[in-house]
Amino acid sequence: MGVEIRENPVSEEQFEEMKQFVHDYLAASVENEEEGGRMRWYPWHSAEYRFNHILNVTDLATRIAEREGANADVTRVAALFHDIAKLEADQDVHAEEGARVAREFLESHGDYPPSFVDQVCQAVRDHSYQGDLQDVPLEARCLMEADLLDKVGANGTTLMLLRMGYEARTHMDANEMVGRVLERGEDAVSRVVSDTAESMAHQRIKRVRWFKEWLEGEIAEMEELDPDREL
Repeated sequence: MGVEIRENPVSEEQFEEMKQFVHDYLAASVENEEEGGRMRWYPWHSAEYRFNHILNVTDLATRIAEREGANADVTRVAALFHDIAKLEADQDVHAEEGARVAREFLESHGDYPPSFVDQVCQAVRDHSYQGDLQDVPLEARCLMEADLLDKVGANGTTLMLLRMGYEARTHMDANEMVGRVLERGEDAVSRVVSDTAESMAHQRIKRVRWFKEWLEGEIAEMEELDPDREL
């Protein structure tokens, strides 16, 4: 468990200010990179996509934190900052850079308790940890579980199908791509720790399995109609 912070240190007005800062930071990161930047090669790595992912993770992480007894304020603020450096830093250092940006913002905007700032920055820094989620503080764990969950389910399936369109692949490849989402979801279930996140993950995986079954049924029908067609 993290260090308890009894008073709510973040008002809704302050949280909205943080959201605007994160949005503007991401947009500036893209604009400042030459030739559109490496993260704009795919549409889902745009500033708009990244910000929407951050909001999704923030919502999921807050819900998990509230149900699991974590400090919801620490968790939601950490979730808001967790990918702020994603568009300007290399993958292996984006968490550390995000923690640095979060600390600079929190220490220069408002009078947040040092213990609160430290917990937020630790959660941001820890969120890309690939080891056992039991090894990190509860607030970081809630953030990491939410980050995993946003990549699976109907949301993850839609993202994968968008990728197909960008790569000019036909709908005949969809079954393979949906299968990747299912594998990712099963990996997420194997990593999450909390009952809340595990329940969410199973529900999301169930939706992907249903969709994959329907898709495989229609592909089989097409094969029967035209056995020589390459699917």
